[in-house]
Amino acid sequence: MTIFTKYKLKVGILCLIGFLLMAPALPAQNRLNDEAIVSQHKRQVFESWGDWRPYGKYFLGVQTNFAYSTVWGMLSPSRNRDYKDGEDIRPLKANGIEVQRLAQVELQRQEAEKIKINVDTLYKRNMQDLAHWTSLTVDADPLWLLYYKRMLSPINNFPDNPQNYTDWRLKDDESYQTLLNIGVIKRLQENLDLLKDKYKISRTVDMPRGKRFLMYHETLIGWRKFLYELNGFNSKTNLVLDYKKMLDKFRNTNKEIALHRDDKEIVASVMQDFKHRF
Repeated sequence: MTIFTKYKLKVGILCLIGFLLMAPALPAQNRLNDEAIVSQHKRQVFESWGDWRPYGKYFLGVQTNFAYSTVWGMLSPSRNRDYKDGEDIRPLKANGIEVQRLAQVELQRQEAEKIKINVDTLYKRNMQDLAHWTSLTVDADPLWLLYYKRMLSPINNFPDNPQNYTDWRLKDDESYQTLLNIGVIKRLQENLDLLKDKYKISRTVDMPRGKRFLMYHETLIGWRKFLYELNGFNSKTNLVLDYKKMLDKFRNTNKEIALHRDDKEIVASVMQDFKHRF
Protein backbone atom coordinates (compact mmCIF):
# COMPACT_ATOMS: atom_id res chain seq x y z
CA MET A 1 0.00 0.00 0.00
CA THR A 2 2.83 2.38 0.83
CA ILE A 3 4.67 1.55 -2.41
CA PHE A 4 1.52 2.29 -4.42
CA THR A 5 1.10 5.68 -2.74
CA LYS A 6 4.70 6.64 -3.47
CA TYR A 7 4.19 5.60 -7.08
CA LYS A 8 1.14 7.82 -7.46
CA LEU A 9 3.01 10.73 -5.91
CA LYS A 10 5.89 10.37 -8.37
CA VAL A 11 3.49 10.18 -11.30
CA GLY A 12 1.69 13.33 -10.15
CA ILE A 13 4.96 15.26 -9.79
CA LEU A 14 6.10 14.17 -13.27
CA CYS A 15 2.77 15.24 -14.79
CA LEU A 16 2.99 18.62 -13.09
CA ILE A 17 6.54 19.18 -14.36
CA GLY A 18 5.52 18.17 -17.87
CA PHE A 19 2.55 20.54 -17.82
CA LEU A 20 4.73 23.42 -16.68
CA LEU A 21 7.24 22.72 -19.44
CA MET A 22 4.54 22.61 -22.11
CA ALA A 23 2.63 25.66 -20.86
CA PRO A 24 4.57 28.29 -22.88
CA ALA A 25 3.81 26.42 -26.07
CA LEU A 26 0.07 26.26 -25.43
CA PRO A 27 -2.05 28.80 -27.38
CA ALA A 28 -3.37 31.79 -25.37
CA GLN A 29 -6.58 33.75 -25.94
CA ASN A 30 -7.16 34.67 -29.54
CA ARG A 31 -6.96 38.41 -30.26
CA LEU A 32 -9.98 39.59 -32.18
CA ASN A 33 -9.29 42.24 -34.82
CA ASP A 34 -12.62 43.55 -36.03
CA GLU A 35 -11.80 45.98 -38.82
CA ALA A 36 -15.11 47.76 -38.40
CA ILE A 37 -14.28 48.46 -34.75
CA VAL A 38 -10.79 49.64 -35.74
CA SER A 39 -12.30 52.06 -38.27
CA GLN A 40 -14.71 53.32 -35.65
CA HIS A 41 -11.81 53.95 -33.29
CA LYS A 42 -10.04 55.95 -36.01
CA ARG A 43 -13.15 58.06 -36.53
CA GLN A 44 -13.50 58.67 -32.81
CA VAL A 45 -10.04 60.20 -32.46
CA PHE A 46 -8.12 61.97 -35.21
CA GLU A 47 -6.68 59.48 -37.67
CA SER A 48 -9.25 59.48 -40.47
CA TRP A 49 -12.88 60.02 -41.26
CA GLY A 50 -14.54 57.41 -43.45
CA ASP A 51 -13.68 53.76 -44.05
CA TRP A 52 -17.24 52.70 -43.44
CA ARG A 53 -16.83 49.04 -42.71
CA PRO A 54 -18.37 46.63 -43.41
CA TYR A 55 -18.30 47.53 -47.10
CA GLY A 56 -21.28 47.12 -49.32
CA LYS A 57 -21.36 44.45 -52.04
CA TYR A 58 -23.37 45.00 -55.13
CA PHE A 59 -24.71 42.62 -57.75
CA LEU A 60 -26.34 44.26 -60.72
CA GLY A 61 -26.67 47.48 -58.70
CA VAL A 62 -28.32 45.74 -55.80
CA GLN A 63 -26.59 45.77 -52.42
CA THR A 64 -26.18 42.20 -51.27
CA ASN A 65 -24.12 42.50 -48.05
CA PHE A 66 -26.53 42.02 -45.16
CA ALA A 67 -23.98 43.27 -42.60
CA TYR A 68 -23.60 46.55 -44.48
CA SER A 69 -27.37 46.91 -44.76
CA THR A 70 -27.85 46.49 -41.00
CA VAL A 71 -25.05 48.93 -40.12
CA TRP A 72 -25.08 51.63 -42.80
CA GLY A 73 -27.71 50.62 -45.31
CA MET A 74 -31.48 50.55 -45.56
CA LEU A 75 -31.93 48.28 -42.57
CA SER A 76 -29.72 50.36 -40.24
CA PRO A 77 -31.06 52.86 -37.68
CA SER A 78 -31.49 56.38 -39.00
CA ARG A 79 -28.86 57.71 -36.58
CA ASN A 80 -26.27 55.44 -38.22
CA ARG A 81 -27.07 56.82 -41.67
CA ASP A 82 -27.05 60.41 -40.35
CA TYR A 83 -23.67 59.74 -38.77
CA LYS A 84 -22.25 58.32 -42.01
CA ASP A 85 -23.65 61.08 -44.21
CA GLY A 86 -22.92 63.88 -41.73
CA GLU A 87 -19.87 66.08 -41.31
CA ASP A 88 -16.53 65.12 -39.85
CA ILE A 89 -16.97 65.22 -36.06
CA ARG A 90 -13.66 63.75 -34.97
CA PRO A 91 -12.97 65.34 -31.57
CA LEU A 92 -9.19 65.36 -32.06
CA LYS A 93 -9.01 66.71 -35.59
CA ALA A 94 -7.32 70.06 -36.23
CA ASN A 95 -10.46 72.01 -35.29
CA GLY A 96 -12.19 69.29 -33.33
CA ILE A 97 -14.20 69.89 -30.19
CA GLU A 98 -11.65 68.24 -27.94
CA VAL A 99 -8.80 70.19 -29.54
CA GLN A 100 -10.74 73.42 -29.00
CA ARG A 101 -11.42 72.43 -25.41
CA LEU A 102 -7.76 71.69 -24.80
CA ALA A 103 -6.82 75.01 -26.41
CA GLN A 104 -9.30 76.81 -24.16
CA VAL A 105 -7.91 74.97 -21.15
CA GLU A 106 -4.40 76.11 -22.09
CA LEU A 107 -5.57 79.70 -22.56
CA GLN A 108 -7.34 79.57 -19.22
CA ARG A 109 -4.20 78.16 -17.61
CA GLN A 110 -2.11 81.00 -19.03
CA GLU A 111 -4.71 83.53 -17.92
CA ALA A 112 -4.75 81.94 -14.47
CA GLU A 113 -0.97 82.31 -14.32
CA LYS A 114 -1.27 86.01 -15.18
CA ILE A 115 -3.99 86.47 -12.56
CA LYS A 116 -1.86 84.64 -10.00
CA ILE A 117 1.10 86.92 -10.75
CA ASN A 118 -1.13 89.99 -10.46
CA VAL A 119 -2.66 88.71 -7.24
CA ASP A 120 0.77 88.01 -5.78
CA THR A 121 1.88 91.50 -6.80
CA LEU A 122 -1.23 93.04 -5.26
CA TYR A 123 -0.72 90.98 -2.10
CA LYS A 124 2.86 92.16 -1.74
CA ARG A 125 1.82 95.73 -2.45
CA ASN A 126 -1.01 95.49 0.07
CA MET A 127 1.37 94.14 2.68
CA GLN A 128 3.71 97.06 2.01
CA ASP A 129 0.81 99.51 2.16
CA LEU A 130 -0.41 97.89 5.36
CA ALA A 131 2.93 98.63 6.98
CA HIS A 132 2.32 102.31 6.17
CA TRP A 133 -1.41 102.23 6.98
CA THR A 134 -1.36 100.63 10.39
CA SER A 135 -0.79 102.71 13.49
CA LEU A 136 1.36 99.96 15.00
CA THR A 137 4.43 101.05 13.02
CA VAL A 138 4.18 104.84 13.33
CA ASP A 139 6.97 105.01 15.91
CA ALA A 140 9.40 103.36 13.48
CA ASP A 141 8.83 105.71 10.56
CA PRO A 142 12.08 107.50 9.62
CA LEU A 143 10.44 110.88 8.95
CA TRP A 144 8.71 110.76 12.32
CA LEU A 145 11.95 109.91 14.09
CA LEU A 146 13.99 112.57 12.28
CA TYR A 147 11.62 115.54 12.45
CA TYR A 148 8.05 115.32 13.66
CA LYS A 149 8.77 113.52 16.93
CA ARG A 150 10.95 116.42 18.07
CA MET A 151 8.68 119.14 16.68
CA LEU A 152 5.45 117.74 18.14
CA SER A 153 6.80 116.75 21.54
CA PRO A 154 5.78 120.15 23.10
CA ILE A 155 2.11 119.62 22.29
CA ASN A 156 2.31 116.11 23.70
CA ASN A 157 3.87 117.43 26.91
CA PHE A 158 1.48 120.38 27.25
CA PRO A 159 -1.25 119.72 29.88
CA ASP A 160 -4.59 118.58 28.51
CA ASN A 161 -6.58 120.76 30.90
CA PRO A 162 -4.43 123.61 32.31
CA GLN A 163 -5.80 125.01 35.59
CA ASN A 164 -3.45 127.85 36.51
CA TYR A 165 -1.11 130.42 35.06
CA THR A 166 1.86 128.06 35.38
CA ASP A 167 0.17 125.44 33.21
CA TRP A 168 -0.72 128.12 30.68
CA ARG A 169 2.83 129.52 30.82
CA LEU A 170 1.63 133.00 31.73
CA LYS A 171 3.56 135.62 33.66
CA ASP A 172 1.47 135.65 36.82
CA ASP A 173 -1.89 134.69 38.25
CA GLU A 174 -3.30 138.15 37.69
CA SER A 175 -2.78 137.78 33.95
CA TYR A 176 -4.43 134.37 34.09
CA GLN A 177 -7.46 135.73 35.97
CA THR A 178 -7.79 138.61 33.54
CA LEU A 179 -7.76 136.29 30.51
CA LEU A 180 -10.15 133.94 32.29
CA ASN A 181 -12.64 136.70 33.02
CA ILE A 182 -12.73 138.02 29.47
CA GLY A 183 -13.18 134.50 27.97
CA VAL A 184 -9.77 134.14 26.34
CA ILE A 185 -8.84 131.05 28.37
CA LYS A 186 -12.00 129.27 27.24
CA ARG A 187 -11.23 129.92 23.59
CA LEU A 188 -7.60 128.86 24.04
CA GLN A 189 -8.80 125.64 25.71
CA GLU A 190 -11.03 124.86 22.72
CA ASN A 191 -8.14 125.38 20.32
CA LEU A 192 -5.91 123.22 22.51
CA ASP A 193 -8.50 120.42 22.55
CA LEU A 194 -8.71 120.48 18.75
CA LEU A 195 -4.93 120.27 18.42
CA LYS A 196 -4.73 117.45 20.97
CA ASP A 197 -7.47 115.49 19.18
CA LYS A 198 -5.81 115.91 15.78
CA TYR A 199 -2.48 114.80 17.22
CA LYS A 200 -4.09 111.74 18.83
CA ILE A 201 -5.89 110.78 15.61
CA SER A 202 -2.70 111.09 13.58
CA ARG A 203 -0.95 108.72 15.99
CA THR A 204 -3.63 106.09 16.62
CA VAL A 205 -5.88 105.80 13.54
CA ASP A 206 -4.96 103.60 10.56
CA MET A 207 -4.47 105.76 7.47
CA PRO A 208 -2.14 106.17 4.47
CA ARG A 209 1.35 107.35 5.32
CA GLY A 210 0.98 110.54 3.29
CA LYS A 211 -2.25 111.51 5.02
CA ARG A 212 -0.68 110.83 8.41
CA PHE A 213 2.18 113.24 7.74
CA LEU A 214 -0.23 115.84 6.41
CA MET A 215 -2.01 115.65 9.76
CA TYR A 216 1.35 115.94 11.52
CA HIS A 217 2.11 119.08 9.55
CA GLU A 218 -1.33 120.59 10.11
CA THR A 219 -0.99 119.90 13.84
CA LEU A 220 2.45 121.50 13.88
CA ILE A 221 1.21 124.64 12.09
CA GLY A 222 -1.78 124.85 14.46
CA TRP A 223 0.51 124.45 17.47
CA ARG A 224 2.78 127.27 16.32
CA LYS A 225 -0.23 129.50 15.78
CA PHE A 226 -1.53 128.58 19.23
CA LEU A 227 1.79 129.48 20.89
CA TYR A 228 2.00 132.75 18.97
CA GLU A 229 -1.50 133.70 20.09
CA LEU A 230 -0.81 132.66 23.69
CA ASN A 231 2.41 134.68 23.84
CA GLY A 232 0.61 137.64 22.30
CA PHE A 233 -2.10 137.56 24.96
CA ASN A 234 0.55 137.18 27.63
CA SER A 235 2.47 140.27 26.46
CA LYS A 236 -0.63 142.39 25.88
CA THR A 237 -2.11 141.44 29.24
CA ASN A 238 1.08 142.36 31.05
CA LEU A 239 1.19 145.72 29.29
CA VAL A 240 -2.46 146.46 30.04
CA LEU A 241 -2.03 145.50 33.67
CA ASP A 242 1.01 147.73 34.02
CA TYR A 243 -0.88 150.68 32.57
CA LYS A 244 -3.85 149.90 34.79
CA LYS A 245 -1.67 149.87 37.90
CA MET A 246 -0.07 153.13 36.90
CA LEU A 247 -3.46 154.70 36.26
CA ASP A 248 -4.87 153.47 39.56
CA LYS A 249 -1.87 154.75 41.44
CA PHE A 250 -2.10 158.09 39.71
CA ARG A 251 -5.80 158.37 40.51
CA ASN A 252 -5.26 157.45 44.15
CA THR A 253 -2.60 160.05 44.81
CA ASN A 254 -3.65 162.85 47.12
CA LYS A 255 -1.40 165.36 45.49
CA GLU A 256 -3.32 168.32 44.33
CA ILE A 257 -2.60 169.69 40.93
CA ALA A 258 -2.22 173.38 41.05
CA LEU A 259 -4.18 174.98 38.30
CA HIS A 260 -2.01 178.04 38.27
CA ARG A 261 1.17 176.14 37.26
CA ASP A 262 2.51 176.73 33.83
CA ASP A 263 3.24 174.07 31.25
CA LYS A 264 6.88 173.76 32.16
CA GLU A 265 6.07 172.99 35.77
CA ILE A 266 3.41 170.47 34.82
CA VAL A 267 5.80 168.60 32.49
CA ALA A 268 8.53 168.59 35.12
CA SER A 269 6.09 167.15 37.68
CA VAL A 270 4.92 164.41 35.35
CA MET A 271 8.48 163.45 34.43
CA GLN A 272 9.36 163.28 38.10
CA ASP A 273 6.47 160.91 38.80
CA PHE A 274 7.14 158.56 35.90
CA LYS A 275 10.92 158.64 35.65
CA HIS A 276 11.23 155.17 37.24
CA ARG A 277 8.35 153.62 35.29
CA PHE A 278 9.98 153.14 31.89
